[in-house]
Amino acid sequence: VGNDLMRILHVAAFAVSGYASTEGRQCKPFNPLLGETYEADYPDKGLRFFSEKVSHHPSVVACHCEGRGWKFWADSNLKGTFWGRSIQLDPIGVLTLQFEDGETFQWSKVTTSIYNIIIGKIYCDHYGTMRIKGSGNYSCKLKFKEQSIMDQTPHQVHGFVQDNRTGEKVAMLVGKWDEAMYYVLGDPTMKPKGYDPMTDALLLWERDKYATKTRYNLTPFAISLNELTPGLREKLPPTDSRLRPDQRYLENGEYELANAEK
Repeated sequence: VGNDLMRILHVAAFAVSGYASTEGRQCKPFNPLLGETYEADYPDKGLRFFSEKVSHHPSVVACHCEGRGWKFWADSNLKGTFWGRSIQLDPIGVLTLQFEDGETFQWSKVTTSIYNIIIGKIYCDHYGTMRIKGSGNYSCKLKFKEQSIMDQTPHQVHGFVQDNRTGEKVAMLVGKWDEAMYYVLGDPTMKPKGYDPMTDALLLWERDKYATKTRYNLTPFAISLNELTPGLREKLPPTDSRLRPDQRYLENGEYELANAEK
């Protein structure tokens, strides 16, 4: 398999994997202040990240990230619609991933809805079509299936990679956004009747199932993002999220102080 085909398969898995951490996390996040920033630097991973809230109305957050051989940048804005018992969030913005050889991929996020906000068990779902446009030989189309009331297998994602030169389908993707993604080379629809593509499926990405549930269903990595390690405070600008007193009070369980600060 050519590196360029495997590249877009991994880009597709990356685009899906970002939704995995939303499972079980329905609480409203902190609304960043205008000009609030966050930066992270992991020299051992060759990774640097920076984000800033650049507009308050509408609320827009922009980010830039660099790794070994690639750059990623995006802007994020949400259009919210209240339906009585649910909230629909339609993302506005483009995510761009560029590799050092110049190949670029762009896509937008799918719709997110939060259900049973008045009564019942709250849950969220992601649905719609995600198109990953590649500047090179391949592009990808992913369909996030909307969960129905009687659905026994929710969170399904399926799609295909298409050759930009011929329009031919060269790989199929299937999985669940909160579990794993698999791929099958070729076009399974051209196989004989009764063929099960999962017999040839190969794993692309699998969610790291952390054993211990934390208070807000955050992963150990997500929890570490708010940590002020020794010497870090002196290096951060005053606009950094980790210096917000209300956020720090909440993490420490001092809810009255957090509300007063807010």
